[in-house]
Amino acid sequence: MLQLIDNIVEEARQYSPTTRDEIEQYRIKYLGKKGVLADLFGQFKQLPAEQKREVGQKINQLKQYVSGRVEEMLASLAGDDAREGSMDLTLPGHPVQLGARHPISIVRNQIIEIFSRLGYVISEGPEIEDDWHVFSALNFPPEHPARDMQDTFFIEKDPDIMLRTHTSSVQVRVMENEQPPIRTISPGRVFRNEAISARAHCIFHQVEGLYIDDNVSFADLKQTLLYFAREMFGQHVEIRLRPSFFPFTEPSAEMDISCQICDGKGCNVCKYTGWLEILGCGMVDPNVLEFNHIDSTRYTGFAFGMGIERVAMLKYQVRDLRLYFENDVRFLDQFQSAL
Repeated sequence: MLQLIDNIVEEARQYSPTTRDEIEQYRIKYLGKKGVLADLFGQFKQLPAEQKREVGQKINQLKQYVSGRVEEMLASLAGDDAREGSMDLTLPGHPVQLGARHPISIVRNQIIEIFSRLGYVISEGPEIEDDWHVFSALNFPPEHPARDMQDTFFIEKDPDIMLRTHTSSVQVRVMENEQPPIRTISPGRVFRNEAISARAHCIFHQVEGLYIDDNVSFADLKQTLLYFAREMFGQHVEIRLRPSFFPFTEPSAEMDISCQICDGKGCNVCKYTGWLEILGCGMVDPNVLEFNHIDSTRYTGFAFGMGIERVAMLKYQVRDLRLYFENDVRFLDQFQSAL
């Protein structure tokens, strides 16, 4: 496919249109909805994961070249028109460069769209919260380490006011104001007092989900997460659930997906296990239901939470979390094709 792209680049270089109509035909041929680049992006989706990075860069270089060539040819014609006294004064003074949506926004919207198909609604809440909504209503004991200064940005003490450490606080607000059936997801920004590194940041984004109704089971949770994983990463993806502990769910689990880089065979990214952790989940603890005035003898439910940065890292094979926050246009331009 690399040779094919090189041939297309050479063909694009040799073409020399001289009129606006010819330039427009040139643009449609390569950049149109049914053009050469659209066809290449269609073939790109079928490539093995190990080839996508190099091929993707080549395709983006071709796109940038053709876009730049079109602008240059139009500018040249505009110059000729100006010399002939027929300049089009309605044209912009400077070429308008198209931007790209941030990869976190792209993945966030994809997650919302997937769960919307299952009937989940979006709930939002404040980023500055109190102890009840962040910890107490979620069954965190008073001595839980997450309440310490090492993990939480406190704004005031007695009563504790803080930057939320998870979007579970939004779920508490939903349970306070609604009765089952409840089916909601809570995307948003969260904050934790952690050292910034390639795999951690003090600011990141989460999507947490909550489903409460009659006879909700762990099997419902597993099937929901399997559906999500395959819609996000492809139908070939497998999942596994490992026992874990969270104060607000019982039983609790962490979900892994088969590594997308090595197809589950084992590599340095998955530490040669073939699996990558993606989210935490479990059945809502009865105490949490009772704290929020929901009858735990009648209703059951499940909850899950994932980091959007983590999902984006796996989807786009980005190795350094800090790239998402640096606003480097060279990095962001790579995601134009994902719009």
